[in-house]
Amino acid sequence: MKKIEAIIRTSKFEEVKDSLRQAGIDFFTYADVTGVGNEIHKGELSYRGTVYDTSYIPRQLMTIVVRDINVQRTIDAILRAAQTGDVGDGKIFVSTIDESYRIRNGESGDTSLYNKIE
Repeated sequence: MKKIEAIIRTSKFEEVKDSLRQAGIDFFTYADVTGVGNEIHKGELSYRGTVYDTSYIPRQLMTIVVRDINVQRTIDAILRAAQTGDVGDGKIFVSTIDESYRIRNGESGDTSLYNKIE
């Protein structure tokens, strides 16, 4: 099993979600995150008398645990939907998961995951 973490543009979240569904990946978690990167938008922005720090970049962090057989299709789905070709498209990280358990019934290993074996 692998854990895939993808940091993507917030504007691309719906496209990535749809792409994952088309690839047969129906279960993932996500969170709004903020980071600092190499994008051009650094400094401050003033709007209606309020100064905003624009050096922080809003992003979505998606966490997906899949069976080994589904790793490449998951990565391909994210790349296909999230890529714009501009700096700041994001990153994908893949790490190994030693074990997983479904809390509801105690299933463990691959059978505890929601994605299908194909």
